This record gives sequence, C-alpha cells and structure tokens, in this order.
Amino acid sequence: MHNDQRNLETIPAGTLGIIPLESISEIGEKVDKYLVKWRCVREHEHENDIAFKGYLRDSYILDASCPRFGSGEAKGIIHESVRGYDLYIMTDVTNYSLTYKLCGNENHMSPDDHYQDLKRMIAAANGKARRITVIMPFLYESRQHRRTARESMDCAMALQELISMGVDNIITFDAHDPRVQNAIPLHGFDTVQPAYQFVKGILNNVDDLKIDNDHLMIISPDEGATSRAVFLASVLGVDMGMFYKRRDYSHIVDGTNPIVAHEFLGSSLDGKDVWVVDDMISSGGSMIDVARELKKRNAGRIFVIATFGLFTNGLEKFDKAVEEGLIYKVVTTNLAYQTPELLSRDYYISCDMSKYIAYIIDTLNHDASISDLLDPYQRIQTLVAKYKGEIPAEE
Repeated sequence: MHNDQRNLETIPAGTLGIIPLESISEIGEKVDKYLVKWRCVREHEHENDIAFKGYLRDSYILDASCPRFGSGEAKGIIHESVRGYDLYIMTDVTNYSLTYKLCGNENHMSPDDHYQDLKRMIAAANGKARRITVIMPFLYESRQHRRTARESMDCAMALQELISMGVDNIITFDAHDPRVQNAIPLHGFDTVQPAYQFVKGILNNVDDLKIDNDHLMIISPDEGATSRAVFLASVLGVDMGMFYKRRDYSHIVDGTNPIVAHEFLGSSLDGKDVWVVDDMISSGGSMIDVARELKKRNAGRIFVIATFGLFTNGLEKFDKAVEEGLIYKVVTTNLAYQTPELLSRDYYISCDMSKYIAYIIDTLNHDASISDLLDPYQRIQTLVAKYKGEIPAEE
C-alpha cells in the first residue's frame, strides 16, 4: 500500500499525539517512526495553513508516565499540554513482563493493572484533548463477553466505563466476540483482522507452499473461529474445515464442561498443508489436540495461526509438538507480549503490526475512512499473485 497520496484531501481532526504506555512502548516507537517518515515526505498545498499546525514533527509521542507509590498505588501524568490534540492512547494488557513494587515485594502487572493505568492516562488528559482514541490490541476482559449464569459482564462494563470517561473511539484487534460492541452502540468501535499480515508472514518465510484447493486447507479449531477461517479460505480460494468440541455436560471441571473429543467436519485432508486459524493461543492445549487430530487424518504440514500468542503455560508443549512433527510453524502477531524465548524459536513466525497501526492512526487523524484498511482482500490477492509469480514482485 502506498501512503504518499493517502490523506491529502482532508484536514486533520487535531494535532496528532500518541501515548503508548510502557506495556506497548516497542510498537509505539515503530508506529511513530512510520508517521514521521510519511509526513516528512508528504507534499500538499495546505501545509502552511493553521489547520496543519504541528503536522510535521520529529516525534508524535507525548511525554507521559505512570509512576507508583511504595504502597503500589499509581497516578497518570502527561508532562505537556494536550489541549486540542487528537490523542491516541495505546496499551497491551497482556504484557506480564512489567513489574512494580508493593511494600517491598515485586509484583507482575496483570491485565487489571494495565487497564487501570489506561484509565489514569485518560484522566490525566483532563478533558482537554479534542478527541481520544484508545488502541487496545487485546481487548480487556474480552473472554468474559457474555453472561451464561450469575456472573460479571466485565468487557461490556469496561467499554462503557471508557466511553463515560470521554473516549471517542476504541480500536482493537480480532475481538473474541465482536458483538460485545453492542454495549456501546452509539460510539466508535472497530475490531481489525490481521489476515493480510498472517498471509504475508507465512509467504515470506515458507517458499514451497502451493496455494490451491488440492494442496492447502484452512481449519477452524472450534465453532467460534469459523468466520475467520471462512474469510481466509474464501480469499485464498481453498476449502475450509472445522472442529467442534464434544463436551461432557454432566459435570464441571475448573469452571467449564470438560472436552470429551474434537469432532471434524470437512473434506479430505490427505497430504494437504493446513492452516489452523484462531484469535488466541492461551495454554495451547486445544491447538495441539487439533493438530494431533489433523495428523490422524493424514494432514501434511500444520501451521498454527493466532492473533495473540499468550502461551500461558510456556513453550515446552509446543517444542515437543514440533519435535514430534505435529506442528510445522506457529504464527502470531506482535500485538501481545513476546518473550525472548518465543522469538528465538525456529518454528515461530512473528507478524509485525506496527505499520498497519500507523496507517490507521494516520488515516483517522485526517478524519478519513479506514474501510479499505479493514478490508484486506485486494492486498492478499496481490500478495498471493506475486508469490505465484503471476505478477512481478516489484509491482
């Protein structure tokens, strides 16, 4: 995608300001570099107008911090004015690598801690920003998106709380259930799919894929991931299959009905490469079970693909699965915290989302539509055509 002529016909909604919290500082710095680069080379006739004041800067990251007291309590501080700014606050609630002191003890930050810091930064803006957009790749409490008993509706409550604090738009990636946006029906909520980045990451790292119906199949590991698999299979022009979890509803273990078996629905897998697509890898047990079932059906290489790689129980079971030949590659984005151990694995493919986020911020700052950014169909088609040699790679 070429960015040079992208947003030249609309006036920015306000002076652009980015506050990436410490949890997402690495992505925030990459996003900032893209924005500085694009805006330095962008030429337009209104660049000296007052509406474009502050348009060209060395950095769009604002000086902000969340220091803590010895008791573990914290506060948000923005060390410069944000009056009239179009403010983008970024956070990664999955980053457990950060710690803080509590009465001399070291605590790892939980999603609750990150969410509180996000609210502190919104409160520090003190209503002076012209517009506030929260970019939260892993939607806080998104796995608690519906009520099935007497239980809390954490995600819906969090969304309503952010809106009540003055947030105008919320951008997340691959929400566990996008219908949670019904909690804030009159406000902006976008859930972005990284399908293009998945395809790009795999094609850049594997040079012998055959992308056709006879050699590739997309698999949904459960009912909830079906829409993702249907989209990817349709764009690539290949078949799709799915598993559903047969559960024992006679009793409950650890808060849920235990899985008895994974049942498969789909055509023959004989010798085909398989992409198993889901929104997250938590412990990874279900993904490995699915890979084992696929191998029983004579599948070829198995690519495990997820937007968020949490790996809550470590990487040992994935190391073993790769060693046994169950899994060929593990593919996730950098939208969730990645350990050095994960990045060192030969079987791991990391899909960088920083450029995509920069496109979204740049476009929204100009009050322009991001519809084409949210629809990756044409970009995937072009990518696949280059991979097959149907069009020159330099185009």
